[in-house]
Amino acid sequence: MLEELQHDGKLLAMILRTNFKKDGIEFFTPPEFSQQLAYMNRPKDYLIQPHVHNPVARNVEYTKEVLFIKSGKVRIDFFSDEQEYVESRILEQGDVVLLAYGGHGFCMLEDTEMIEVKQGPYAGEGDKTRFNAKPFEPRVR
Repeated sequence: MLEELQHDGKLLAMILRTNFKKDGIEFFTPPEFSQQLAYMNRPKDYLIQPHVHNPVARNVEYTKEVLFIKSGKVRIDFFSDEQEYVESRILEQGDVVLLAYGGHGFCMLEDTEMIEVKQGPYAGEGDKTRFNAKPFEPRVR
């Protein structure tokens, strides 16, 4: 299952649930994203030809990050670019989320291990704007 969370016509996140399955390869993100999310399912003995990646100039304006939930359970709270609460989702072991635009915060509902992949190098505190969210009651779908 793939879920796209949108707000005011802008993609906030793509959630790929652990039970997603299909044959072949599928790219979920649009080609203009600086971070791509794809799924591959190949049979035993399938070969991907050895290759190297060529230098390609890319312009990265916004950091996109991908989180793999290795274990546990986490609630992700999504916010608009104006820092207003939108809604929440719960992710569990095996789920993957690509965070595209808007803001986000996390509440660990269990001891949780996550693996994060995003563009680098990390710019420290210049990489993000932290904000205090107005009180909200999580709306989880």
